[in-house]
Amino acid sequence: MALIVQKYGGTSMGSVERIEHVARKVASWHQQGHQVVVVVSAMSGETDRLLKLARSIDPRGSAREFDQIAATGEQVTIGLLALALGKLGVQSRSYTGWQVPIETDDAHMKARIQRIDGARLLADCAAGRVPVVAGFQGITADGSVATLGRGGSDTTGVALAAALKADECQIYTDVDGVYTTDPRVEPKARRLDRITFEEMLELASLGSKVLQIRSVEFAGKYKVPLRVLSTFVEGPGTLITLDEPQSGGNVEEPLISGIAFNRDEAQITMTGVPDRPGIAAAILGPIGDANIEVDMIVQNVGGDGATDFTFTVHRNDYERALEIMRGVAGELGAKGVAGAADIVKVSLVGVGMRSHAGVASKMFKSLAAAGINIRMISTSEIKISVVVDEMYLELAVRTLHKAFGLEGTPGA
Repeated sequence: MALIVQKYGGTSMGSVERIEHVARKVASWHQQGHQVVVVVSAMSGETDRLLKLARSIDPRGSAREFDQIAATGEQVTIGLLALALGKLGVQSRSYTGWQVPIETDDAHMKARIQRIDGARLLADCAAGRVPVVAGFQGITADGSVATLGRGGSDTTGVALAAALKADECQIYTDVDGVYTTDPRVEPKARRLDRITFEEMLELASLGSKVLQIRSVEFAGKYKVPLRVLSTFVEGPGTLITLDEPQSGGNVEEPLISGIAFNRDEAQITMTGVPDRPGIAAAILGPIGDANIEVDMIVQNVGGDGATDFTFTVHRNDYERALEIMRGVAGELGAKGVAGAADIVKVSLVGVGMRSHAGVASKMFKSLAAAGINIRMISTSEIKISVVVDEMYLELAVRTLHKAFGLEGTPGA
């Protein structure tokens, strides 16, 4: 018998019929003798609807009141699921975040969990009941409802699993696991049986939408085994763990676990910048002051004592960042500023890079052979990212997927 925390997202809870389907899945685990704690999101689209209502009255209204409104979406789904479980003969009890309680700081709409008292939930499990907990929400020290930000139900699930010392946290969604890349771009992508927290964090930060970054960080910190499963398709899913896969001496084993990509990139280059100490700070300081996040940075020093400085930002910040840089260029005496919003970032991720040389050169040769020019390069211990023209995104992903042997049957 295991203690399992299961989290079901908005798509899984999107209708009465789907909620009843979830109830049957939960009941099956319970009937096998497992203790099950369930965390649910609001119905798909409901949180957006509620926030739209709030903004229609006052777009700049109190964040506390926005949280009060947004948190009601999960209050509906926990009650509906508890009713559906009761109908199947499974004793259940629903809990809002404050009823658990899940204690947070007071950063409304982006609160962080500080403490969870799991005594009530464990008592329910011991009595044969299934607690159903509202994801995405908690309670502040002054008794106000606070929400955890987008994707916060994943974080609730992982945090509960850590607090309850659960054997596994299962994240149920509309995909049946983590794939080597997006199957919509590369149909030959295969599901991974397992992946490390490190790799999953990189994939999530680089554009993979399977799991929220914060939940993976939380799981890695508290060593909570995570499994991504489909609500609608039976299967083993993908296990996310601290353990790195054992090679078993297979020389053909892929060095790369996955390929991520991000379409939301834009590039800005300042040319002819005087090459002197503090120039990078002078360029990026105003960008930081404008609360614009910078991703990749490349600086090239020319023979004339000047430098070209290139960096990327989110595409939504492109026009504002470009305007700021034009002002900075005048102050610094730079030759000019140019930009491009039609770029994408493509990244290889894999812990195998630590122990194998030549991954970068193989990546660059493969892209060159496909006629794809690389604009920028960034590396870390288990990741290599390149910026290419947006028109080459699908070709780049498919080329690299094949070059690194990610096609195949394991986990398919």
